Amino acid sequence: MRTYAVGTTPVLGGNEIVVVRNAEELGALGIRAPLHFRGEFGVVLLMGPHNRTGYHQIVEAIDANATRVRVVAFEEPPANGGEPTPDYRTYTLWIVPNTVYRRGIRVEVVTPADAPIAQTVLP
Repeated sequence: MRTYAVGTTPVLGGNEIVVVRNAEELGALGIRAPLHFRGEFGVVLLMGPHNRTGYHQIVEAIDANATRVRVVAFEEPPANGGEPTPDYRTYTLWIVPNTVYRRGIRVEVVTPADAPIAQTVLP
Protein backbone atom coordinates (compact mmCIF):
# COMPACT_ATOMS: atom_id res chain seq x y z
CA MET A 1 0.00 0.00 0.00
CA ARG A 2 1.25 3.44 -0.81
CA THR A 3 -0.09 6.94 -0.31
CA TYR A 4 -0.72 8.32 -3.73
CA ALA A 5 -2.33 11.68 -3.18
CA VAL A 6 -3.60 14.11 -0.59
CA GLY A 7 -5.78 17.10 -1.29
CA THR A 8 -9.26 18.54 -1.18
CA THR A 9 -12.51 17.82 -2.95
CA PRO A 10 -15.67 19.91 -3.34
CA VAL A 11 -17.79 16.74 -3.04
CA LEU A 12 -19.53 17.22 0.29
CA GLY A 13 -20.40 14.82 3.06
CA GLY A 14 -18.95 13.86 6.40
CA ASN A 15 -16.02 11.77 7.52
CA GLU A 16 -15.85 8.49 5.64
CA ILE A 17 -13.52 5.81 4.34
CA VAL A 18 -14.37 4.69 0.80
CA VAL A 19 -13.07 1.74 -1.21
CA VAL A 20 -12.99 2.56 -4.93
CA ARG A 21 -12.85 -0.24 -7.50
CA ASN A 22 -13.30 1.75 -10.73
CA ALA A 23 -12.72 5.18 -12.27
CA GLU A 24 -16.39 6.19 -11.99
CA GLU A 25 -16.37 5.71 -8.21
CA LEU A 26 -13.18 7.73 -7.90
CA GLY A 27 -14.53 10.49 -10.14
CA ALA A 28 -17.73 10.68 -8.09
CA LEU A 29 -15.53 11.70 -5.14
CA GLY A 30 -14.04 14.55 -7.19
CA ILE A 31 -10.61 12.90 -7.28
CA ARG A 32 -8.45 12.24 -10.32
CA ALA A 33 -5.68 9.66 -10.11
CA PRO A 34 -4.14 7.19 -12.54
CA LEU A 35 -5.18 3.97 -10.81
CA HIS A 36 -4.81 0.73 -12.76
CA PHE A 37 -7.97 -0.97 -11.56
CA ARG A 38 -7.06 -4.30 -13.16
CA GLY A 39 -4.31 -4.74 -10.58
CA GLU A 40 -5.10 -2.32 -7.77
CA PHE A 41 -7.85 -0.48 -5.94
CA GLY A 42 -8.06 2.75 -4.01
CA VAL A 43 -8.92 3.54 -0.41
CA VAL A 44 -9.91 7.15 0.27
CA LEU A 45 -10.15 8.81 3.67
CA LEU A 46 -12.44 11.85 3.45
CA MET A 47 -12.75 14.29 6.34
CA GLY A 48 -14.72 17.47 6.81
CA PRO A 49 -16.52 19.50 5.59
CA HIS A 50 -14.68 22.77 6.19
CA ASN A 51 -15.44 26.34 5.18
CA ARG A 52 -11.98 27.82 5.90
CA THR A 53 -8.89 27.18 3.76
CA GLY A 54 -5.85 25.31 5.00
CA TYR A 55 -7.09 22.10 6.64
CA HIS A 56 -5.03 19.00 5.91
CA GLN A 57 -4.87 15.40 7.09
CA ILE A 58 -2.12 13.86 9.18
CA VAL A 59 -1.90 10.06 9.12
CA GLU A 60 0.08 8.91 12.15
CA ALA A 61 -0.07 5.14 11.73
CA ILE A 62 -1.53 2.28 9.74
CA ASP A 63 -1.73 -1.17 11.30
CA ALA A 64 -3.09 -4.21 9.49
CA ASN A 65 -3.76 -7.81 10.45
CA ALA A 66 -5.90 -10.64 9.08
CA THR A 67 -9.23 -9.10 10.16
CA ARG A 68 -8.82 -5.34 10.11
CA VAL A 69 -6.88 -2.30 9.01
CA ARG A 70 -6.61 0.46 11.60
CA VAL A 71 -5.61 3.98 10.55
CA VAL A 72 -4.75 6.63 13.13
CA ALA A 73 -5.37 10.07 11.60
CA PHE A 74 -6.56 13.57 12.30
CA GLU A 75 -6.96 16.91 10.58
CA GLU A 76 -4.79 19.86 11.35
CA PRO A 77 -6.43 23.27 11.11
CA PRO A 78 -4.66 26.17 9.42
CA ALA A 79 -2.22 27.97 11.72
CA ASN A 80 -3.45 31.38 10.57
CA GLY A 81 -7.16 30.53 10.83
CA GLY A 82 -7.59 30.22 7.07
CA GLU A 83 -9.74 32.26 4.73
CA PRO A 84 -13.45 31.78 4.02
CA THR A 85 -14.03 29.33 1.17
CA PRO A 86 -16.82 27.18 -0.26
CA ASP A 87 -17.23 23.96 1.72
CA TYR A 88 -14.78 21.16 0.94
CA ARG A 89 -13.40 17.94 2.41
CA THR A 90 -9.79 16.83 2.71
CA TYR A 91 -8.72 13.43 1.42
CA THR A 92 -5.88 10.94 1.46
CA LEU A 93 -5.83 8.32 -1.31
CA TRP A 94 -3.97 5.05 -0.90
CA ILE A 95 -3.35 2.66 -3.77
CA VAL A 96 -3.49 -0.99 -2.75
CA PRO A 97 -2.65 -4.07 -4.85
CA ASN A 98 -5.62 -6.35 -5.57
CA THR A 99 -3.61 -9.26 -4.17
CA VAL A 100 -4.25 -8.03 -0.61
CA TYR A 101 -8.00 -7.44 -1.08
CA ARG A 102 -9.96 -9.64 1.33
CA ARG A 103 -13.73 -9.45 1.62
CA GLY A 104 -14.93 -8.81 5.15
CA ILE A 105 -11.83 -6.94 6.31
CA ARG A 106 -12.85 -4.03 8.51
CA VAL A 107 -11.15 -0.71 7.81
CA GLU A 108 -11.40 1.72 10.70
CA VAL A 109 -10.06 5.22 11.17
CA VAL A 110 -9.55 6.63 14.66
CA THR A 111 -8.00 9.73 16.20
CA PRO A 112 -4.76 9.52 18.19
CA ALA A 113 -7.03 9.48 21.29
CA ASP A 114 -8.80 6.40 19.83
CA ALA A 115 -12.07 8.21 19.04
CA PRO A 116 -13.78 6.76 15.95
CA ILE A 117 -13.73 8.81 12.74
CA ALA A 118 -14.99 6.41 10.08
CA GLN A 119 -15.17 2.72 9.23
CA THR A 120 -16.15 0.37 6.43
CA VAL A 121 -16.00 -3.31 5.57
CA LEU A 122 -14.50 -4.49 2.29
CA PRO A 123 -17.44 -5.85 0.25
